[in-house]
Formats: sequence, structure tokens, C-alpha cells
Amino acid sequence: MITLTVNDEEHSYDGDPAMPLLWYLRDTLELTGSKYGCGTGLCGACTVHLEGEAVRSCITTVQEAAGKSVTTIEGLSEAGDHPLQEAWSEANVPQCGYCQAGQIMQAASLLKTTPRPSDDEIDEAMEGNICRCGTYQRIRKAIHIAAGDK
Repeated sequence: MITLTVNDEEHSYDGDPAMPLLWYLRDTLELTGSKYGCGTGLCGACTVHLEGEAVRSCITTVQEAAGKSVTTIEGLSEAGDHPLQEAWSEANVPQCGYCQAGQIMQAASLLKTTPRPSDDEIDEAMEGNICRCGTYQRIRKAIHIAAGDK
């Protein structure tokens, strides 16, 4: 039996320990904010926090999350009023919206370690998160807004 904490709630899992965390979150817990993109950890649509660090849940197994704390976009702010979520709206970041949960979770990890990042630091931290709509300038602007820079 594997136990893990998801969005501050303890859960038990009795299935295949090699199951990707993404499928456990989406199919078992019905937390569908994290998206399946590439399945190989290259696009970032599935980004969640594991012990506070951004990870790709499509390549992280349930076993790797055992005994640890997982935060999804749903757990970032119950009311949806995290500074990044508000900045995303203010900067009109989303177009299709598919990648946005992963983008926000990656940005939250950046702001945790670098509260006032430069453009170069933002670009470096967000490099592995792909936005097929190309809203990268708006993403950068929203991160600056959330950081209190602009």
C-alpha cells in the first residue's frame, strides 16, 4: 500500500507502483488540472509540485511520490486566487489554456526560490514548458506581476 499526500489530503494507493503520477491524479483522484502532453516529460503540461519542487507527473511514478507531498494546480489555491493565477488573468496569458496549469506550477516553483526573477531567470526556469500558442511574453509578464515587479 502506497500513501501520499495530495493537496494536503492523505491518500492510499493499492495499484501498480509504476503507474505515472499523472494518471493517479487524473483518473483516480479526478484532479484533471494537470494535463497529458507528451508523456516523456518534455512539454511541462503535467507539471505538479513534489515536496515543493516542480516535477513532470507523466514520468514520475506513484512509487516515487510515496510518503511525499504533491501539490496540483487545484491545491495551489483553493479559491483560485494565488498571485500567479491572478497575474495570469491580468496579463491575459491563456489562449487555448491547455499548458497553463503546468506553466503556473513551474512559475510557482521559480518564485519560491527566486522571488524577484530577471527575464533571463524566468526564461531559463520556464524553458521546458511549451506553449503551442506562443504566449511566452505574456507568461513572463505575468510572472513579473506576481513577483510585484510590474
